[in-house]
Amino acid sequence: MMCLSTWAGAGQTVYQKPSEFLAGAFGGTVPATKALRLSSSHQDRIKRLLGHAYRPSTVRYWRKGDTMAVILDEIGKVEPITTGIVVKGGRIDRVKILIYRESHGMEVARTSFTKQFRMAGLKPDGRLNRRVDGISGATLSVRAVTGLARVVLYLDRVAPK
Repeated sequence: MMCLSTWAGAGQTVYQKPSEFLAGAFGGTVPATKALRLSSSHQDRIKRLLGHAYRPSTVRYWRKGDTMAVILDEIGKVEPITTGIVVKGGRIDRVKILIYRESHGMEVARTSFTKQFRMAGLKPDGRLNRRVDGISGATLSVRAVTGLARVVLYLDRVAPK
């Protein structure tokens, strides 16, 4: 049994613990966790932003002033990519891949990729207002992270302050 659990975690790379990400997002003092129950209209909008239905019915987030942090999972090719996103003043401040589980496409965790999201906002049509260049061989991971960025910008608009 122990051998099986070691094998199951072998394809996982932890770049940063979620607790460390949150502490960094808020200067060391993490605000209380809040939760947004996703209504059917929220789910419909998120489905348009991601291109598929989003299963969780509740999203946890942390907010202090005009800063909001969210940690979400999205499937790349077959495994979830755990991503932390910070929004300040309605624009993305930081995207960080926290845990990567896929066998390919780990380049999305590189700063050269994630920094492209900085200062991105959400257009009325649901697209980002800045271009994010893809990575050859990591197309599905790029789509996953870009979709999460759009979702978090939307959540920043609708989640209670």
